[in-house]
Amino acid sequence: MNSNRFPFRRRPIRFLLKQLSIPAFSFLTRLEIHGEENFPPAGPLLVVFNHFSFIDPVAVVRAAPWPLEFVGGAVTPHAPRWTRIIPFLWGYHKLYRGTGATGALRAAEDILKKSGILGIAPEAGNWATVLRPPRPGTAYLAARTGARILPIGLDGLTEVFPSLFRGRRARVTINVGKPFGPFALTASGHEQRRAQLDEIGHEIMRHIAELIPPEKRGHYSDDPAIREAARGTELYPWADKVEGQVVGEIH
Repeated sequence: MNSNRFPFRRRPIRFLLKQLSIPAFSFLTRLEIHGEENFPPAGPLLVVFNHFSFIDPVAVVRAAPWPLEFVGGAVTPHAPRWTRIIPFLWGYHKLYRGTGATGALRAAEDILKKSGILGIAPEAGNWATVLRPPRPGTAYLAARTGARILPIGLDGLTEVFPSLFRGRRARVTINVGKPFGPFALTASGHEQRRAQLDEIGHEIMRHIAELIPPEKRGHYSDDPAIREAARGTELYPWADKVEGQVVGEIH
């Protein structure tokens, strides 16, 4: 079943979850949000963010002034089981990694073409805590729809629960960058178009890199030592496997 088939019915629960996120972040973290003036008033808009923690989308919901749709992994191996109720309640378009995820991408494209706002993590997973090259889906959506892109840099979320176990609140920073784009595909031929998509993806990641601490910029750092230390994190865990049991790509 498409978790966003009845978006109007989800408005009350999304409003409630948004309101609950405000005291939750105040109680559990020392939160700072910078760049709120960069939020556009409306879509179409692709909201992109680095993905180091399973609670990254919750932080984006907390910071954003409007409700978002999300595209995300159908399987969340790094998230504790008890946290999975949140994306279930919010509703999102499930993307089965390793399948091409054409159903989820079509749904995302439709959202943007209807002037919606879509949240997506270009790295497509949180298997590392430094910035990695993106998967092609985000660049594909940007080029197909002509939507502008809003970059968000998240820092400190990986420390939220470890800090609480030590009796402290982690400092969490959300940096909102300036919108950029739009992009369009101008190349002809499969290889040339894929190369252009890759460059769009790298441009997106460079904007995100500017919004996180230098030591966490990984493959997008200006420091050769930091790039070398990130070697290996670019390996996509689902490159040679199919995620989950695909019964239709949006549930």
